Amino acid sequence: MGDVAALAPDAIVTSDSGSCANWYARDYRVKAGQRASLSGGLASMGAAVPYAIAAKFAHPQRPVVALVGDGAMQMNNLAELITVQKYWREWSDPRLIVCVFNNGDLNEVTWEQRVMEGNPRFPTTQDIPDVPYARFAELMGLGSIFIDDPEQLGAAWDTALAADRPTLIEVKTDPEVAPFPPHLTLEQAKAFMTSMVKGDKGAGAVLADTARQILKGITP
Repeated sequence: MGDVAALAPDAIVTSDSGSCANWYARDYRVKAGQRASLSGGLASMGAAVPYAIAAKFAHPQRPVVALVGDGAMQMNNLAELITVQKYWREWSDPRLIVCVFNNGDLNEVTWEQRVMEGNPRFPTTQDIPDVPYARFAELMGLGSIFIDDPEQLGAAWDTALAADRPTLIEVKTDPEVAPFPPHLTLEQAKAFMTSMVKGDKGAGAVLADTARQILKGITP
């Protein structure tokens, strides 16, 4: 998610449910003095930006980051940017960063279907509209950054963390990158492979990335 070391020692990080919660759990290392909050029950969508707004009212002097998938962003977090726009000038530290993972997919459910049920991705229920989140934030008078290249991430976080107003970072991400837990059970692995041979259209990309993840885990 960028250079985590750049976060202030008193930063507050919130995460919505969905696949972004997997990356939050795997990749974000909370440091002493920081606070973190995850969508309750792991399945309550739409919490990240409201949690972040609440954090800013409770601690207006601290920078806050909200991690959101595009499904939850469309559900209600997009509208909550209006709330941010209404109140941000009251905060002594104006930095509230909303990072949106835009993959055009209800990704957590897609992977649950693949790994738990052995079913291929079903586009009719999983595809969601490609909303220009960064442009919406810009229209609201907030900072906005769009990224579709991993090499741009570091500079984007530097810009957002130095901004004089709340900023939305829209990151175009790959829905075929498997958000695997640290340890897969044999049953989950079997179900995953079953979904691949049932005609999942993303099978080629999924298998290639899965191989990269496995190799990265066992080689220096």
